[in-house]
Amino acid sequence: MSQTEGRSGGAGPFTTRRAWRPAEGGTAVWESRPARKRGLLTVRAAGEIEPRAQTVDSVSAGRLRRLNAVAALAFTVGGALFALGAWVAQFGSSGATGARIYFAGGLFFNTGGYASLLQAINAPRPEADAASLAARPWAWWSYEPYRIDWLSTFVLFVGTLVFGINLLSSLLQGLSLQQVNRLIWAPDMVGCILFLVSGHLALVEVCHGRPGVRARDLSWWIVAINQLGSVLFLISALAAFTRPATGSPVNEDIANWGTLTGALCFSAGGVLQFFERP
Repeated sequence: MSQTEGRSGGAGPFTTRRAWRPAEGGTAVWESRPARKRGLLTVRAAGEIEPRAQTVDSVSAGRLRRLNAVAALAFTVGGALFALGAWVAQFGSSGATGARIYFAGGLFFNTGGYASLLQAINAPRPEADAASLAARPWAWWSYEPYRIDWLSTFVLFVGTLVFGINLLSSLLQGLSLQQVNRLIWAPDMVGCILFLVSGHLALVEVCHGRPGVRARDLSWWIVAINQLGSVLFLISALAAFTRPATGSPVNEDIANWGTLTGALCFSAGGVLQFFERP
């Protein structure tokens, strides 16, 4: 930022909020998630008491809106399919059917993860000395680990890819106990951990530091519900470990119900995300 920059907020090396005085006067406040998801910048002109929202240009807003719709739909459908797969695994008679449903849900999670990463890559950035957001040329990839939004969505996307290994392996037949734990359970655990890390970074981004409760903030609810889903996925993965001594999971009921409830959390978060748009 320029010499007119004022205070900033965040955690560790990450900046999630900046306030500065534009050349035209007044105060501008940039926050990472509102700028990325809604294309918004808060501006208070000189002499004004109440701040107003400054939106990004219509082309960038349309781009953000489309990406948000893709991500929201993908997580809504993916979560619903995962919940259906868990229901079939718990009450159905065919393990193959549940595995196929899980795999289809995983493809939607892959799509949602990449769409979320694209939102971070193509997020408008604050202009130096101005009370506005600058549009960026469209890009399919960037490497920006110093930005918390990029890091959170990148970890999320990698987590969906690791889950893909788990889901693809679950379609294989005739696996030994060691292969089941190595090809199905281990990627499941790694994916759950990556989801938890991504969710924690998202909470830090929304709270501008230490995670807390922001009951009036839609973004906080989306992130918090998704993080709850990640915790339930982790509990499910721990219960799904196949014990070599018995050849059976630690607790199949907990594994299925943990997946079902966690998936419903991600589906609910996807529905809420439809409202977090420009």
